[in-house]
Amino acid sequence: MKSNLSGKVPLRPARPVSSITKLGPVPRITTGIAEFDRVLGGGLVAGQMCLLSGAPGSGKSTLVLAIADSVAKRLKRPVLYISGEESVEQIAIRAQRIGATSEYLLLADDTELGAAIGHIDEHSPDLALVIVDSVQTMASSDIEGRAGGVTQVMEVAQALTRVAKTRNLPIILIGQVTKDSNVAGPRALEHIVDATLTLEGDAHTSLRLLRSVKNRYGSLEVAAFEQTDTGMEEVLDPSMLFRGHRDTPVAGTCITVTVEGNRALTAEVQALVAPTTNPNPRRGVSGLDSSRMAMLIAVSERAASLKLFDKDVFLATIGGIRLSDPGSDLAVCLAVVSASQDAPIALNVAAIGEVTLSGDVRPVPHMTERVSEAARLGFSRLLVPVGTKARVRDKAIELVEVPTLAQAIAAMRR
Repeated sequence: MKSNLSGKVPLRPARPVSSITKLGPVPRITTGIAEFDRVLGGGLVAGQMCLLSGAPGSGKSTLVLAIADSVAKRLKRPVLYISGEESVEQIAIRAQRIGATSEYLLLADDTELGAAIGHIDEHSPDLALVIVDSVQTMASSDIEGRAGGVTQVMEVAQALTRVAKTRNLPIILIGQVTKDSNVAGPRALEHIVDATLTLEGDAHTSLRLLRSVKNRYGSLEVAAFEQTDTGMEEVLDPSMLFRGHRDTPVAGTCITVTVEGNRALTAEVQALVAPTTNPNPRRGVSGLDSSRMAMLIAVSERAASLKLFDKDVFLATIGGIRLSDPGSDLAVCLAVVSASQDAPIALNVAAIGEVTLSGDVRPVPHMTERVSEAARLGFSRLLVPVGTKARVRDKAIELVEVPTLAQAIAAMRR
């Protein structure tokens, strides 16, 4: 049977990639907040739609208000902050507290999409940046449904994306999150935007991690901020925050070097192994993946001939960092063994490597950056997978290659 399908003549025919003019570096708008620019890959791009999410009280509004003020002062062009959650008077109180007092910083409070676009029209084409706080509070009178519903959130996001693209205007959307820390609303919202950032942090600490989970114009990076009474302060060397500082070694702790984007960070893994009379011993995890930790505990139990069936095992990171990098596996296993045998690991030792179910220690990417970061922070001995010496030539640190977890445990004791 012959098909009746026929295509239309495209308005823009396909072209060979070699015939398209080569583009130089993407022009960016630097905000003046170095760590925020780093997470975006160097700054905001014209027409970029950026979604920033985080738990209530994490400091999202404070951070973007500081960004707005910094851009306004640097470029001496209007920056528009539209809030659907607070009045302009409430925003002004926070602005005064953090020193955001630029005459080019414009505040508006509105929850209607048409009115928000009207504010943008009023100050175009001079606007340098628009911030909408938050996308779930905005609604269009042309669409049925409540503000924050799937239909409204999609309409608001798509309309503002069209505004950003047609006017080459960067827009930062604040997004509310659900109880499990996912962006509230349809998952398609994250597909519409060019960059998705999350602001993470424990409510009981002042440390905040800004992480890019999607970035069309750069790699995935992480930055650290400290929430203070006067706003969000940049932490330029986060490695110092994610490991303990002590004069004598403590059993159950091991240092590793993880990689976030292009940044190597040291982090401390802590383990506690305690006897229990409970017929079902507890396995508690904080800052690590619980299912992977269960596997690593089992591998450690076999490699070191441990008996943990009658003991509670707790694993955690410090400083609020979350480790999902397989390169931290070896440090987790050594921390468990160290805690179980009450055998402290020397303060000058760190461990990097992925541990398999068979107990083998496998290589991980970015070993050069990891080794350099460990050497910079004064570690003199590094337990690493086989093959590292051939790839990394750093005379400032001793590289001890360990093919298996059993051999790593033996090296740990020396």
